[in-house]
Amino acid sequence: MESSGREYILAMDKKLSIFFCIFIILLSSVCQAVEEWEFVDGKSSQGLTQKSIIPPKINESPFYLIGPGDSLNIFVWRNSDLSRSVPVRPDGRISIPLVEDLEVTGKTPTELAREIEKALGLYVKDPIVTVIVGGFLGPYSQQVRVLGEAQKPMALPYREKMTILDLMIAVGGLTEFAAGNRAKIIRIEDGKQIEIVVRLEDLIKDGDINANVDLLPGDILIIPESWF
Repeated sequence: MESSGREYILAMDKKLSIFFCIFIILLSSVCQAVEEWEFVDGKSSQGLTQKSIIPPKINESPFYLIGPGDSLNIFVWRNSDLSRSVPVRPDGRISIPLVEDLEVTGKTPTELAREIEKALGLYVKDPIVTVIVGGFLGPYSQQVRVLGEAQKPMALPYREKMTILDLMIAVGGLTEFAAGNRAKIIRIEDGKQIEIVVRLEDLIKDGDINANVDLLPGDILIIPESWF
């Protein structure tokens, strides 16, 4: 009886040890998974404050859109006679061997490559096309423009996270007659035109970084002339 009791206790200890090990492993896995999620404050339907779990955000840059003035290098694998470097015409179209007047404005290079493959498929078996963009002007909706008292007023392709300071560097700064602190950005939001006053003189001459403003595709910067 005494031997049986000891065996029973040893068996129970072994089971408890296994259970405890499994519990530790599960707890460790849960803690690790929770650390990989971002928590934000929220409120339940009962009005009690709680933590809701959301997956981490992944920032993806938008794909480049082709526009008039861009230079396209179109490579057709194993068909060098069909490969071409062509500019995008002012009407937003291109012509290549076997494909005429193809609309390309507002499309990504990958989208255009698939369209060319489809068009060439009528003449070539299983064409493989790659489109490489040069020039980088983009469609007008993706450009930013500078008018008025800038050293070099111009239109520029928008670049990710572009600011008013980047724009002023590109156009060479203000003229001596510019009223920089009366400059304004014209922007279209939700189909409506809005105006944003910017302090270019404070930014450029005084180095006030708080006067820097983020830009969006399609923005127009107007720099007026000083009254005196």
